Amino acid sequence: MTKSELIALYARARGRKRKEAEADLNFILDTISDCLAENEKVVLTGFGTFEVRNHKAKRCLNPRTHEPIMLPAGKVPGFRSGKGLKDAVNQKAED
Repeated sequence: MTKSELIALYARARGRKRKEAEADLNFILDTISDCLAENEKVVLTGFGTFEVRNHKAKRCLNPRTHEPIMLPAGKVPGFRSGKGLKDAVNQKAED
């Protein structure tokens, strides 16, 4: 499912205009992004947790030239699924 499909589904289910539904979804995504940018966790009980993960610097090989390069340390967003999401996925897999 794409973002556009999600917006259309939400708009139909809630009887809202597409632009209103898009604004709602964008607000939620922007809020999650802003919290992560400030190094805050976002916990959606039953769904999962969005968090910032730190990566150490590491030595790698350039795949084209096979020269050793150093990748700098950094931060990346991460997601850990909650029990409700895991159960929903597993139940669908069993059906």
